[in-house]
Amino acid sequence: MPRLAANLSMMYAEHPFLDRFEAAARDGFAGVEFLFPYEYPATELKARLEAQGQTQALFNSPPGDWAAGERGTASLPGRDSEFRRGVELALEYAAALGNRRLHLMAGLIKPGQDRAAHRAVYLENLAWAARAAASAGVTVVIEPINTRDIPGFFLNRQDEAQAICAEVGADNLKVQFDIYHCQIVEGDIAVKLKRDMAGIGHIQIAGVPDRHEPDLGELNYPYLFEQIDALGYAGWIGCEYRPRAGTSAGLGWARPYLTHTGHTAT
Repeated sequence: MPRLAANLSMMYAEHPFLDRFEAAARDGFAGVEFLFPYEYPATELKARLEAQGQTQALFNSPPGDWAAGERGTASLPGRDSEFRRGVELALEYAAALGNRRLHLMAGLIKPGQDRAAHRAVYLENLAWAARAAASAGVTVVIEPINTRDIPGFFLNRQDEAQAICAEVGADNLKVQFDIYHCQIVEGDIAVKLKRDMAGIGHIQIAGVPDRHEPDLGELNYPYLFEQIDALGYAGWIGCEYRPRAGTSAGLGWARPYLTHTGHTAT
């Protein structure tokens, strides 16, 4: 059965952020993820997790100037020092929260910029981050993202992400397989899961095309969950979607799975 983690950046938006942990726990989510923890003291977030008996499944390293439209710095030439300081801060939060998965956002490439230069910076930064994270027992992940949601995002395809991980060659560098993004860019989800499962470090889900509940749209998630189970994936599956109405009211699709996730996992 899939182990579902509520994405608190998108779900439970009807509650203040710090109250979303309890709201998710009431609905049966034993795991949570979110984009960024840095607005809050790690001690406060840890207290929320512990109060609900929840596992922090994933968050992202600092993305640069998010308000100005930046979406990561890992591949940006000239931003190496900022990227590495961000990873160090993220690992401090990971240690405090017991988080074992850290997403390193690649960033944007503008028209006319040198893709090879971005890629060289990306590989060097990922190798450095993987070494830094290994000593903390953290796996770092990279995520292909569709360019409909984030125009200009550097990393878009599963095969490219897997090739980059293979080139870096770090055991704790994996791919974050977001089924929503993959379906929009390339489709053939079940085949790609089978092809790449050994290199997948985290999975996320949402309905396609509108990023609402997974029971809305063009994907058959019960079938995909069966395939994921059959492939031996034992990690969390992040529910990174925007509820069409109230979060709890839209969880009918998840009820059969949430009854099986009420335990602490690593």
